[in-house]
Parts: sequence; structure tokens; C-alpha cells
Amino acid sequence: MSSRDADARAEKRSEPPTLLERMRSLFGLSAANVRDDIEDALDEPDPDAVFSPQERTMLRNVLNLHEIRVEDIMVPRADMIAVDCKANLKTVLTVFREASHSRLPVHGNTLDDPKGMIHIRDFVDVIAEPETGDSVTVQVDMSRSIEDAGVMRPVLFVPPSMPALDLLVRMQTTRTHMALVIDEFGGTDGLVTIEDIVEVIVGDIEDEHDEDERPIVTSEPDGTYLADARADIEDVVKVVGSAVATDEEAEDVDTLGGLITSLAGRVPAVGDVVSGEGPLAFEILDADSRRVKQVRIRPKVAANSSEAATAAVQNLETGS
Repeated sequence: MSSRDADARAEKRSEPPTLLERMRSLFGLSAANVRDDIEDALDEPDPDAVFSPQERTMLRNVLNLHEIRVEDIMVPRADMIAVDCKANLKTVLTVFREASHSRLPVHGNTLDDPKGMIHIRDFVDVIAEPETGDSVTVQVDMSRSIEDAGVMRPVLFVPPSMPALDLLVRMQTTRTHMALVIDEFGGTDGLVTIEDIVEVIVGDIEDEHDEDERPIVTSEPDGTYLADARADIEDVVKVVGSAVATDEEAEDVDTLGGLITSLAGRVPAVGDVVSGEGPLAFEILDADSRRVKQVRIRPKVAANSSEAATAAVQNLETGS
């Protein structure tokens, strides 16, 4: 062995152990199948309370992060809050105040024409720019557009299938904390911020501006239910106390709106009634050409009676 090799080995032995090596030592694990061994160790009873329940949860989330894709955590297109690149600074200020976000995506004519993003810090710098340090009041031209003010920053463009861990690394290296999710046809599917990825590990992060989320499935006095079409099917079942989809249907869709669109074979129009699994039907209260937004869940009997009454009125009007 050369003296150089001996020195290298001695230096390696003197280095502090890595986190992975410390975890192996803590759990008494071998180098093989470390991930599985750590997961098994986290599932074991912990009489010595080496880790708190919260720490165990975070460690599990870290180990599972490699399975999470961008599409699993993105804010869907329908929920994106964005501004037009031609919007003036006054409009942007209003959007920032109402949305309580620190970053906003910027687009051209539509969301499918992304231009970049605007950060609240850059916006504040523009407003403070005329400050002279004197006691003279200086007005800020809030009629300038985002483009004219030069406050746009670049964003990342990523596919829905990209691993969230890869996106986190890319965000760290580029120091760009917002990514737009672009589908195979070049359309905008949604967006992801670095906070969305961090929340996969530590859970929801709420600040003083976050409002408590209202229930998206609520019971009405007449025995029906009002539901946001974005509600998870599992959450709907818990509230209404009855299955709304077969097991096969539930495997293909996650949300109530997705289920209704699947059952109808199209995006239903406002006023349409779609029959679901079991005794329930879905009346469309709000929708556009892309998606269902709000639904009334009610017994099929009531729905069928309403349809029959409507048909009877139409027959009378036509004289048939």
C-alpha cells in the first residue's frame, strides 16, 4: 500500500460519520437494503422514545419522497392564481393582497402562454424606487404594466411525471422556487412551489395569513348535500354515509368532479343530473367547459321526480 493510500484511509477514518452511517449505527443496520430496514425500524415499537411520533412521520415522509411525482403535489390549473403580463401594478397589488402569496405566475393571453413570475419583494422594490430620502412626497406610477416595470423573473418548466425530489434539487441549484407544470401538448397543468415539496415532509405549513378551510361537503336542511367538485371521493363518502362510486370507478378517479365527468362521459352542463352508485344522484350547480365546480348530492328518487316533472311540463307545452 502506498503512503498516499494510507493517508487517504486515515483521513477518511478521521471524518465524522454521515447521517446515513449514524442511522445505520442507531438502528443496528447493515449496508444492504438500508431503506427497507429503516422503514421496518420506524414501524417497530420504541420503548426508549428515541424518536418522537412527529420525527418518525417526517423520516417516513423523507423515505417516501422518491415516490412522489410533481403531479401529486401541484396546485391544479383550476386553482392557480395568476396575472396577465399586461396588468398594471395596481391590479397586481390587489391580487397580492387578496391571494396572500409571495409569488404569482405571469401569463400572456392565457395560462398556456406562461411568461414567468413576479415576486412580492421585486414589487415592493418598484414601489420604493422613487424614494429620495427627502421629505418631498414622490408619487409612484401604478398604471405601469408588469412588462414595463421589468419585475418578471423566470420560472422552471417541468413535466407532471418529474420526481418531486428532482425538482427540489433543481429549485435549490437554480434558486428558483416556482415551477409551472407543462403537459405533453404544451398546456399548463398547474404549478409547484418549494413550499409544496417541503410540506410533503413536514406537513401543512400555515402562517398568519392562512384562513381555515371551509368544509367542501356540507349537509343541507332538506337532506341534500352541497359539494365542491374538487372534494376527494373518500371525503364525500364520509359525509354522506353512502358509497358514491364502485371500487373500479374509484380506482380511476380521485375527485367528485372527476367521477361525475367519468359517469357522464363528458363535462356535464349546469342543471344536468348524473346518476351515481347506489341511491344517490348529482345535480350540477356550477360548471364550465373544462370542469364541474359545484354539485348537489341528493337521492335518486328526488332527482328522478324532478326530471319527470320537467318532462311532463315539456309535454304539456308541446301538446303531446
